[in-house]
Amino acid sequence: MENLYYKTITKELRTWERQIIAPPSLRNRLSKGVQGKIQNLVPQKVQDLITAAIKTMIETVISGSSLLTKEKQALEPQLSESDFLVERAFAVYYKMAVAQGVGFGLGGFLVNLGDLPALMSIKVKFLFDCCKLYGFNPDEKTERLFMLHVFQLAYCGDARRLELFPIIKNWDANAQQIELDWEKLQIEYRDYMDIAKLLQILPVVGAAAGGAANHSLMKKLKITAMNCYRLRILKP
Repeated sequence: MENLYYKTITKELRTWERQIIAPPSLRNRLSKGVQGKIQNLVPQKVQDLITAAIKTMIETVISGSSLLTKEKQALEPQLSESDFLVERAFAVYYKMAVAQGVGFGLGGFLVNLGDLPALMSIKVKFLFDCCKLYGFNPDEKTERLFMLHVFQLAYCGDARRLELFPIIKNWDANAQQIELDWEKLQIEYRDYMDIAKLLQILPVVGAAAGGAANHSLMKKLKITAMNCYRLRILKP
């Protein structure tokens, strides 16, 4: 049964990989141009807060002190079991993130700014859960660096995606030599977030936009994280 599951997931991985390494489409190139114009409309306070949230997130993940666990690490769990447990954990974090986006969206500009660090915390906790549930050890710094690369792959532009994917795909062979480019991470994530957060701080539509934005952001992280860990396990 597990062999059949492996074959099914391997096919899904190949489809996902083709999407990841596909050259930028005309639509994506046009969207990037529009995004550059929209970025000028985003208040500097929002951009500064995104940058600060990313810096805090990186420091939290690298140190890992508040998120590490003394629980005994599972040894090579079956992939089907890991996927099930990750989906179950994600359902909890997803509900929190969407409810949070709606709640902050109702609160106006200043209250809304609180969604950024709060959402970042949810994402980080989910990534730590993924690491453990797929049988890897978050006590190891290389595993925490892997989480940050997964995070960046989920929220980066086309050019950076093509740079990151080979690093992630060959992580186990090169993990000791890999370092984090923090500046690229924060720039890519800030640009990715600008449109969603601009809509979220607008009156009337803020609550709906906040819930929708967090829905999309969490789904993207889940798909990216699950497939990156599957890639390391299956090595298709």
